[in-house]
Amino acid sequence: MPDTEGATALTRHRANAAHHGRDGRAAHPETPCDLVTVPAREGLEAVDILRLRSGVGPVLHDHDGDTLGFLVPPGTAREWNLPGSACTETYGTPPGSCQPPVTGTGWLVPPRDTPAPATAPDRLRAALCEATRTLAALDRCCR
Repeated sequence: MPDTEGATALTRHRANAAHHGRDGRAAHPETPCDLVTVPAREGLEAVDILRLRSGVGPVLHDHDGDTLGFLVPPGTAREWNLPGSACTETYGTPPGSCQPPVTGTGWLVPPRDTPAPATAPDRLRAALCEATRTLAALDRCCR
């Protein structure tokens, strides 16, 4: 198992998911979902893009502020392949619950504030790609 000491909660979750399966990873195993984790900078930009266009599902942040996690429908992890991100199987929370599905995280966008229980993977992929392009352009022009 990789060394996860000092890693963010969402990164530890990703490492644990790869090595331990579903057991012990969620507060509410009755609600399956997958979790796309991304660096906070790209994730925050993607949240803004999704809010303006198509809506965003629940989003987690780690308490260190390094990563965001987007809840996506179950099965997304099998097909997800986007550089700079990772998608793992996890479990979500029942509708109306305040408990995040990953220990050491909090809600950036809580389930009660979203139109859907998860973000559509195709919309998330498009928003993350746009966020990466936008931030790269910003970095080039503001050096």
